[in-house]
Amino acid sequence: MKQKLRSAIAEHVDVLQQVNGLLAPIEKAVLLIDAAFKLNNKVLSCGNGGSASDSQHFASELTGRFEMDRKGYPAFSLATDTSALTAIGNDYGFNRVFARQLESIGQKNDVLLVISTSGNSENLLETVSQAKKHGIKTIGLLGRDGGELAKVVDVAIVVKGNRTSRIQEAHIFILHFICQHFER
Repeated sequence: MKQKLRSAIAEHVDVLQQVNGLLAPIEKAVLLIDAAFKLNNKVLSCGNGGSASDSQHFASELTGRFEMDRKGYPAFSLATDTSALTAIGNDYGFNRVFARQLESIGQKNDVLLVISTSGNSENLLETVSQAKKHGIKTIGLLGRDGGELAKVVDVAIVVKGNRTSRIQEAHIFILHFICQHFER
């Protein structure tokens, strides 16, 4: 048990060390989000599975509070409304569950944050395509080699790694770091 824990911690530290090399895309992402907020626009986020949870977590940190009291920011996760997800999935297919919502509530100069450890989720690719049609800036918080999403988003933040759990741990660190910026 002790060796397994040490190995897991070492793997976590190795993946997290990469974040030092991601400052440029993280800064670009912060600037896109900041610009949207200054224009009274919003951030929409989405992902599948654990990444859906991360998208909800990120939106709640911005709308509520992160570490200090401050004004709330307009941020919404497209992964939270089970009625919309199931209705859209049933009527249009799973690939449209986020894109259809974005089509309904997204506006020019909003920001879309897609989170994917593989970078290849078809429904996220569809949502990014929808965002481009509406003048919505896109950020990908991605894993492995960034997949297809890295090629189509405006800003790709790619955490290289082979284990989904370690990539997600780095993702939540990055999301928290972004939230810190808005705690002015």
